[in-house]
Amino acid sequence: MRKEALGPGGHASTLEAGPREKFRSRFRRILFGRPRDLADRSIFHHLSLIPFLAWVGLGADGLSSSAYGPEEAFRTLGEHRYLAVVLVVVMATTVLVISRAYSVIIEHFPHGGGGYVVATKLLGQRAGVISGCALLVDYVLTITISIAAAGDALFSFIPIEPALKVWVEVTFILLLTVLNIRGVRESVLVLLPIFLLFLLTHVLLIAGGIVVKLPEFGTTARDLQGTFQGGLATIGIGGMAVIFLHAYSLGGGTYTGIEAVSNGLPIMREPHVQTGKRTMLYMGTSLAFTASGLLLLYLLWHLEHVPGKTMNAVLVERVAGGLPGGVVIVGLTLISEGALLVVAAQAGFIDGPRVLANMAIDSWMPRRFAALSERLTTQNGILLMSGAAMAALAYTRGDVRQLVVMYSINVFLTFSLSTFAMLRSSIKSRSKRVDAKRTTRLFIVAFGLCATILVVTILEKFPEGGWVTLVITATLVIVAFMIRKHYHGIAAKLKELYAELETLPLEKVEEPGVPDRAQRTAAVLVAGYGGVGVHTVLSILRMFPGFRSFIFLSVGVIDSGTFKGEDAVSALEVETEAMLRRYVSLAKRLGLAADYRYTIGTDVVQEAARLSLELSRDFPQTTFFIGKVIFKNEAWYHRVLHNETAFAIQKRLEWAGKHMVIVPARITNGERPPVMPCSCVDDAQGIE
Repeated sequence: MRKEALGPGGHASTLEAGPREKFRSRFRRILFGRPRDLADRSIFHHLSLIPFLAWVGLGADGLSSSAYGPEEAFRTLGEHRYLAVVLVVVMATTVLVISRAYSVIIEHFPHGGGGYVVATKLLGQRAGVISGCALLVDYVLTITISIAAAGDALFSFIPIEPALKVWVEVTFILLLTVLNIRGVRESVLVLLPIFLLFLLTHVLLIAGGIVVKLPEFGTTARDLQGTFQGGLATIGIGGMAVIFLHAYSLGGGTYTGIEAVSNGLPIMREPHVQTGKRTMLYMGTSLAFTASGLLLLYLLWHLEHVPGKTMNAVLVERVAGGLPGGVVIVGLTLISEGALLVVAAQAGFIDGPRVLANMAIDSWMPRRFAALSERLTTQNGILLMSGAAMAALAYTRGDVRQLVVMYSINVFLTFSLSTFAMLRSSIKSRSKRVDAKRTTRLFIVAFGLCATILVVTILEKFPEGGWVTLVITATLVIVAFMIRKHYHGIAAKLKELYAELETLPLEKVEEPGVPDRAQRTAAVLVAGYGGVGVHTVLSILRMFPGFRSFIFLSVGVIDSGTFKGEDAVSALEVETEAMLRRYVSLAKRLGLAADYRYTIGTDVVQEAARLSLELSRDFPQTTFFIGKVIFKNEAWYHRVLHNETAFAIQKRLEWAGKHMVIVPARITNGERPPVMPCSCVDDAQGIE
């Protein structure tokens, strides 16, 4: 046996590259950074986020919603602005209640996953896939609305043509795409100064705006009382309740982003639960203060909507415009707000691909989305989120009001499913848990708030864009069920066809020894022990009976399902080595000299090619083999759902002057394979 030494990025050796390939490789390293060193056991520690950085990377999504959520709620009140006093209290309470609910979810689900995992575990797979698909659409819209609102904030201060504004917003998305492919921690550190500037300017704005208006509190209170009495006389308490509920629900964008922390637990510093709960505390407190504070200032400063400007822009100009250096203060505040909204899109790039990866591991989405890049980021998911966000931006032309509606529906669909699942669980466990009663009360309130906002938003805004979100989400759910059905169908057929091969009874033979470098050697690349791998070995013996030495090669793939902590690489090494030993044992029972080699990495094709070329230097007379599932009638979606790893590896080896044979494992319509005669391997029949 030989385990390949892992250098930077987990590479075993170096492939020869031409000038063009070297240029592309150098350009990628400049743009995305050097590959991560998987041999470094402390790599997870270096990549993980402490509470403060997690607050920056994930909390910015929630905090930035104060740029559009309170404005939407205040504008919906219309002439009944006296209701904003109650709305300030209810808005802060809602933020704190949902934040506390998700802190409890973090305690119960310490490995993360958020609404998808909660709904799957507590309500079943169907509820889980609905929540997961809603989250995917939600995170796409997180990116879109954050970037669109950033454009509105920035260009309230700097006028610009609408068409050019959209192109600037697309550029923001592309820059964030590159940053996130480089790595989460790097992207957070780059954006940290923006986050701090936003906090400073908005704390000063809210505190200063309230202090300036303190002398007028008595007059403002009398005016509000008078308008309240007038409203009571004209529309009654019932009419007030309807208007208040309407404004409260359509301000639902304020509470978005809270779920991001529970989804992002895997990227947080150990211990995950304590880090996650502290991050949630930072997020909930800062959002409650900022959102309710801005709403209160709208009321105290008697703001009116100005076309082409956000209400925050109008507010800042009113509060600080007349001060010495007011233009600079206004500019810094609006630029920090717009920049923070760009930072807020981070949550979509961090958690969207993570949800996608979790669903891919469970076979609801194409499995390639669970793969990690050499920078240990979910690159495929990041690119998908980026492309979908740009499409949504183009569809809505960056209209924040339309995006808020589309966004809020899926956010509160997930909130409602998660809080209902936890409510149901806490009711069932009342007799077992000391805090069950308190938890039950918490989730009754949380579910009531979330369900109310969801229902009112759908009813009020269905014809204004709400239907688009529901149609997209429903379509994605249907696609997810089709993907899962396909994967399960293929797995069932393979298991049926090759079930007898996995436990193949063979006669004991004498110890065949180790492979001889002077003899012809068959190197078999395998991913796991199963019927397809055994079928590949038997097919080699049938088609090429001259091979009596076998070496089994494998790449232990670090993906989103395995990269959970500092021991992830060691655990994967143990698992990969155990699998390869089973193949060696099988080969020796067949009277073949056998050994194995493996390496660990994120790119199967690259690592397999490197490992193969390293082996060919030690065993010059090596022919490489790999099994591949093929379909009788291949459809267009097979290329999406099943990777082309075998062909990609073959292409690399052929260009390096080495030969690889792809052994087909044909998926037939339920036909039973013939049983191989155990006493005569060389005469074994082919398996379809």
